[in-house]
Amino acid sequence: MSVPGPYQAAAGPSSVPTAPPSYEETVAVNGYYPAPPAPMPGPATGLMTGPDGKGMNPPSYYTQPVPVPNANAIAVQTVYVQQPVSFFDHPVQMCCPSCNKMIVTQLSYNAGALTWLSCGSLCLLGCVAGCCFIPFCVDALQDVDHYCPNCKALLGTYKRL
Repeated sequence: MSVPGPYQAAAGPSSVPTAPPSYEETVAVNGYYPAPPAPMPGPATGLMTGPDGKGMNPPSYYTQPVPVPNANAIAVQTVYVQQPVSFFDHPVQMCCPSCNKMIVTQLSYNAGALTWLSCGSLCLLGCVAGCCFIPFCVDALQDVDHYCPNCKALLGTYKRL
């Protein structure tokens, strides 16, 4: 006959597995705070003994039952999700991530790849006498930067090419 190890259960009625307690039972029994260990009365002396068998004083604290939250109460939390903003060549109404205010973006035009490509192609076509610089005056050929009018933060850029 072999001796059962710590991982084996001893034969007998205690070897039947039991289901763990439900969530409601766990919350109702444990509450929010762990319960202190219950002292055990001694044999005939009237002294209380702890789990190790030694005498101990009665606890000097008292626990109060903690109210269980009402199962019917539902906490409502409002979450605002901002969709990704697509920047184009016109002002965009949005919430500024820097100052958290609803704004309409201010536009700033800067020379980009399309502007320089247009200038180079006009130069190759023979517009050398200054006409090749016309793309730098046309907003429709330049990149657009979007700024917040309140905090002047750069919010995004629209690149034409």
